[in-house]
Parts: sequence; structure tokens; C-alpha cells
Amino acid sequence: MIEEPIRISYFSDVLCVWAYIAQIRLDELATNFQDKIAIEQHFVPIFGNAREKLEKRWCERGGFKGYSHHVQEVVKKFNHITVHPDIWTEAIPASSASCHLFLHAIQLLETKEIVQKSDQVFEKAIWAFRSAFFTKLANISDRRVQFAIAEELKLPIAAIQAQIDSGEAYAQLTKDFDLVKEHTVSVSPTLIFNEGRQRLNGNVGYRVIEANIRELLHNPPEEQSWC
Repeated sequence: MIEEPIRISYFSDVLCVWAYIAQIRLDELATNFQDKIAIEQHFVPIFGNAREKLEKRWCERGGFKGYSHHVQEVVKKFNHITVHPDIWTEAIPASSASCHLFLHAIQLLETKEIVQKSDQVFEKAIWAFRSAFFTKLANISDRRVQFAIAEELKLPIAAIQAQIDSGEAYAQLTKDFDLVKEHTVSVSPTLIFNEGRQRLNGNVGYRVIEANIRELLHNPPEEQSWC
């Protein structure tokens, strides 16, 4: 009897520094658990109206420069990533939603087998967009920048545009919005396990995530445990 993998819903915003930091944890999970888990990526629009949000929330703390300093101070605590010194002060994206839509169009290429799912183009594209923003100040909300990144990944541009033009990429993005409401997700990143009964929000260490997965592996949902 083949056991079904543990399904993990992973919600993040491509412009979120904590999700940028957490990517290494996702990679480690995929390496260590392989076919025992299935990570389903979804997007939450924390920076759906990025400029206005930061202007309001950081108006008394230095504005965009204050937020830039905050991001840089956060990143200094981790040695596996870097950020551009002018992050969030130059080429500031208007919205992460445009990028999320484009990424869902890339995901549809996998679903329709226009590209090989084994190539993991969706996951690679998410990382390419994040790293382009945080390390190169790429305005990833701009469609021209999105196409440029897709070209670097050798993805079929016309096929990506077709998923957007048909409305199918919008449908996938709307599905994310519905899941965000259903699970009341308000933090990036958020991991949801066990059909919504368990969740981990924000900057959670790898060992904590791993412990949750091992608990589910050793104590399946249908089995009760007192501990």
C-alpha cells in the first residue's frame, strides 16, 4: 500500500524578506523528505499595494529608507542570503500581485505539460523573481522585467502570455485569495498542515517545521495520540 504524502500548503509573498530567508528551509525539506511530503505553493498579497502600505506603516519610522534599513538589519542575521544596499529605496515595485499572476501562468505550463514538471520551473521561477528583486533591485511588478526573467529561464514567452490572456492564471490567483480567506492567512510565510489543523507562521526555524512533519509521519491524522 502506497502512503499518500503529507500535503503542506505554503503561503508567501514574493516581495517578503522572511519568505526570501525561508527558501533554504523549503529546499531542505524537499531534500530530506522527498516523496513523503508535497509542498503546494500559494501566494498571499502582503505587498499587494506595496508602496502605499509602506508609506503608511513606516511614515513615522523613516519611510522607505527606514524600511530598507529594517530589511538589511534582518538579513544581517542570516549568512545564506544578501540584499542590495538600496533595497526598497530604488525601483520600488507597485504590487506583488502582478508577479504572482505571472508565476501562476508559469505554473500552468507545468500543469498542461507544456514544460516538464520534473524541471521544477515554477519553484525555480519563484526563486528567480525573489533573488532578482532582493539582490538586483529588479522591479518584478513590471511585465517587461517578468518576461526578461522568464527568457533567462528559457521559458516559452508566448505560452506564458496565453495563460494570462485566457484568464486561467487569474483563476489560479483567485483560488489563492479564496484559500487565504478560508485559512485566515495574514503572515508570509505561513505553512499549513493536516488539512488546516496545524500551522506555522512567520520566521519559523527548520527544526520546528521538521518536528511537525515527523509528528504527522509517525502519528497519522486518523490515529489519536495523547502527547
